Amino acid sequence: LIKGVHFDEKGMVLISDMIKEGMGGMDMSVLMGANLAPEVAAGQFCEATIGCRDEASGSLLQSLFHDPNFHVAVRKDVPGVEICGALKNVVALGAGFVDGMGLGDNTKAAIIRIGMMEMKRFIQSHYPDVEDATFFESCGVADLIVTCYGGRNRRCAEAFVKAGGKKSFDELEAELLNGQKIQGTGTAVEVVKILEAAGKLEEYPLFNSIHGIAFEGKPIESLLMTVGASVSPV
Repeated sequence: LIKGVHFDEKGMVLISDMIKEGMGGMDMSVLMGANLAPEVAAGQFCEATIGCRDEASGSLLQSLFHDPNFHVAVRKDVPGVEICGALKNVVALGAGFVDGMGLGDNTKAAIIRIGMMEMKRFIQSHYPDVEDATFFESCGVADLIVTCYGGRNRRCAEAFVKAGGKKSFDELEAELLNGQKIQGTGTAVEVVKILEAAGKLEEYPLFNSIHGIAFEGKPIESLLMTVGASVSPV
């Protein structure tokens, strides 16, 4: 299971494109969505989104994965599906910071709203053909919500705050995740590199704030300043 974005001298690169290159040009599809692994394993109902450019391959993949408890939709919008699955982990860090501060669902809802706005802006700035409808699939708003309430990234970010920022995320992973890793921190680093290279970091105050808290020692309260600054003027 691989999620994230990569930045090199060419700019942003999709992980699926990196795999495609390593596989000699074989076409790649991606699967993302609001499907936390323990619930999938328990047979509880969930949805997922497959990003596949080829219609015939998409239909085949849908027939292989879809069942009464695992509903699968297919979209040709591979970049939109894939990058939603990466960026939601960054937003989930912000949700975890909110939980660590002992704040409630209203504050977390604001983080989710702003996070979705920044996700959409970031993705469409790099891939203008990404469709608005993708953000309303399971890979978009649904995955963002479930990750901000129940994922590993949220859990470790909450623990980070409760530890007063004195434990690194690597330490928290080792303590809490039994060998598993979180993707949000690495993705946050790559996203900030991409935005800095484009001179657009200030246009993404939530991503910037989350990175600053996680890696630059910025006070956790700065997250709330981000929320206030992101309210649209009347």
